[in-house]
Formats: sequence, C-alpha cells, structure tokens
Amino acid sequence: MKPSHAADKELIGRTRAVWQPRLRRELTDEDARQVAENVTGFFSILAEWSRAATPAPANTSDVPATSNPGQVCDER
Repeated sequence: MKPSHAADKELIGRTRAVWQPRLRRELTDEDARQVAENVTGFFSILAEWSRAATPAPANTSDVPATSNPGQVCDER
C-alpha cells in the first residue's frame, strides 16, 4: 500500500525539520525526499544484515512434530 500524499508531505516536512539545521542550508522538498529515501534504505540494509547474521533456531515451529499414536512408551 502506497502512503497517502498527506503522509508524504508530513514525512518531507519532518525530514526537513530534522536535517536542515544539521546541513546548514535550505532543503528543497526533493532534497528531503531523497534524504528520507536514503535513510530508509540504510536501515533496511542494516535489518537485512541483522537477519542474515542471526542463526536459525534448531527447533523451528513451522515443521510439525510427528508422532505415532500406536506407539506406547513402556518405562519400567
């Protein structure tokens, strides 16, 4: 689902408010859009690397356990 135009405008405004003082120059809407896109891409890559570095669990819940209802455990 694509964000609404109002959400885009709000993101651009917030991006300008955060980055403009740090860059010490006037940011255009296009500048702010590019900053937001680059920051989003940066954190997406960090998240991807984090998922790739996390080892898979030994016991995954997506594989159902198998059982044999006819088998009886005799513990004597």
